[in-house]
Amino acid sequence: MTKKQGTLYGIGVGPGDPELLTVKAVKILAHVDVVFTASSTRNTFSLAVDIARPHLPETVDVRHLSFPMTQDKEALKSAWRENSLEILSVLDKGKDAAFLTLGDSMTYSTFGYILQDIRDVRPDVSIVTVPGITSYQAAAARMNVPLVEGEESLLLTSGAYGGGNVRKFSDCAENVVLLKAYKNVKDITRALAESDMIENSRAIRKCGREGEEIIEDIRVLADREPDYWTLILAKQGRKKDGM
Repeated sequence: MTKKQGTLYGIGVGPGDPELLTVKAVKILAHVDVVFTASSTRNTFSLAVDIARPHLPETVDVRHLSFPMTQDKEALKSAWRENSLEILSVLDKGKDAAFLTLGDSMTYSTFGYILQDIRDVRPDVSIVTVPGITSYQAAAARMNVPLVEGEESLLLTSGAYGGGNVRKFSDCAENVVLLKAYKNVKDITRALAESDMIENSRAIRKCGREGEEIIEDIRVLADREPDYWTLILAKQGRKKDGM
């Protein structure tokens, strides 16, 4: 008799506040056998695990999967495959596993790459994806700023490489969210100024976590040490008081 294969759950743990995990995610985490999470090759720290910790049984097996911080595509593919095979080895024993990811499991998420790789290797595997609250949804709530209204559009983009996408697409959207406004934040502020959005922009760092800070004038970011956990909300044609 063929042994029943386990199920992989891709779980978005939200932006930082453990209370923002969904009820469905909490129920699943109470029963899985193994919890996987991505970490750097430099250390085994996982913010996703820290966020989910209040909802994890003390005895659950937590495993850190190393992903190199590199743009080398071959090195990344090799890491995804190695980690996918480790997850599959657990599922093949009939155990259920969860892969934790910050924010939403399908938005700029490591889980998306793992999902694709596992499907390439074993398309028969049972995978259930559980969405999570995104950082930009939480940021809008913390600032009491509507993301979109009426017939408006929203541009969601990464700021990891600067403000290039703001320059390309800001004319197409009344609202812009820049995630990972990090090392190239000076270029982001320039791009927002060029697009007449700088006066209607706010930033937040460490949203929902200890040390959270809301920044009303994002120009100050250009003179600060970069912080990976910085997010910017920008709008066209409104005064800040009416954002």
